[in-house]
Amino acid sequence: QVQLVESGGGLVQAGGSLRLSCAASGLTFSSYAMGWFRRPPGKEREFVGVIRWNGGSIYYVDSVKGRFTISRDNALNTVYLQMNSLKPEDTALYYCAAALSTGLPSYERTYRYWGQGTQVTVSS
Repeated sequence: QVQLVESGGGLVQAGGSLRLSCAASGLTFSSYAMGWFRRPPGKEREFVGVIRWNGGSIYYVDSVKGRFTISRDNALNTVYLQMNSLKPEDTALYYCAAALSTGLPSYERTYRYWGQGTQVTVSS
């Protein structure tokens, strides 16, 4: 049984930082591209970024470039999202997801497995 479990969310002031983690089990983690998505209040879920199976390439949505960093540790079956210079508009439920892909997929339907999400709230 595949499980993706996010952690590290919370309440932070604007300008602050948070580091999200996503621990995976039940799959060959190093075979999967790992993506981060978020669902802001009252909005659709949106793509944040993705890291290739080997960590060799990373792709971010423009709104987080220069502020967010995705990394992974295949030995620990974990992917991370370091979020700096947080803004109130970053408030959302953040999800990690796994796609059996050698590329950098940004479409939700490409992702086979999803976590339950962790809430990030940025106060102004």
